[in-house]
Amino acid sequence: MDFVAGAIGGVCGVAVGYPLDTVKVKIQTEPKYTGIWHCVRDTYLRERVRGFYRGLLLPISTVSLVSSLSFGTYHNCLTRICRFRYGSADAKPARTDITLSGFASGLVRVFLTSPTEVAKVRLQTQTQTQMQAQMQQRRRSSASWPSAVPPMCPAPPASQVPGPKYRGPLHCLATVAREEGLRGLYKGSSALLLREGHSFATYFLSYSILSEWLTPAGHSQPDVLGVLLAGGCAGVLAWAVATPMDVIKTRLQVDGQGQQRYRGLLHCVVTSVREEGPRVLFKGLTLNCCRAFPVNMVVFVGYEAALRLTRGLLK
Repeated sequence: MDFVAGAIGGVCGVAVGYPLDTVKVKIQTEPKYTGIWHCVRDTYLRERVRGFYRGLLLPISTVSLVSSLSFGTYHNCLTRICRFRYGSADAKPARTDITLSGFASGLVRVFLTSPTEVAKVRLQTQTQTQMQAQMQQRRRSSASWPSAVPPMCPAPPASQVPGPKYRGPLHCLATVAREEGLRGLYKGSSALLLREGHSFATYFLSYSILSEWLTPAGHSQPDVLGVLLAGGCAGVLAWAVATPMDVIKTRLQVDGQGQQRYRGLLHCVVTSVREEGPRVLFKGLTLNCCRAFPVNMVVFVGYEAALRLTRGLLK
């Protein structure tokens, strides 16, 4: 039942947090944005409300599977560790057991989430990438005119303005696979592995500790308010750990649309820090934490509610 409950919680979380995720990706990849509100205002002025939901279809259709896999792997891994170490699956796990199970649940996500993340990030940044390409083309056209002749080139008619490169999530995946091969779909997966493993170890460990603290005396589980607080705080702590590798992952996945800048994870880290300082690794941290609290409140409430409902029905 953990697989089913995890799927329900995951869908609830994506529905709440996706617009802020779009803003986070843009801040991490576009140096022109000076802050969260600047990015929000610019996105709304250029693309209206639809701009905050670009690339949503693929995550919402796959998140149930990914979240199900994550929660199911965590519970089954923890059960096996307890059975091996203590002789019973119902034994109280140590914090090391919870950390290892959380780490494993993060690692198994990467195979499914990497292509989804590539498509999501490409669609979220597509408008800005297209504008940059058009500006570069105009500069090249202007430079090709003789210095004595002013570049009086009329603007092309609207019918000749190129449309968006990606028409949707599936078209984006097909285009990336055709142009960059299978490796393109797993671009940034090394950073994603580092992000998911450590963040999910922190995620489940902090949720377990906070749930224990917030459980009323004489009860075995926290109430709804306790689940909300524990889930929200666990999400914030997990993203605090994940943000540096999330920045690198996002930059690697956007890279390759035109000239490739980064040769790999380490080169991306060194180049980003050299050009923008160490603070670049924490771009989007405030937004990640603000988004993580309500999203993971909803995720864990949905997860716990589904578990308790099914347990009640099976009694």
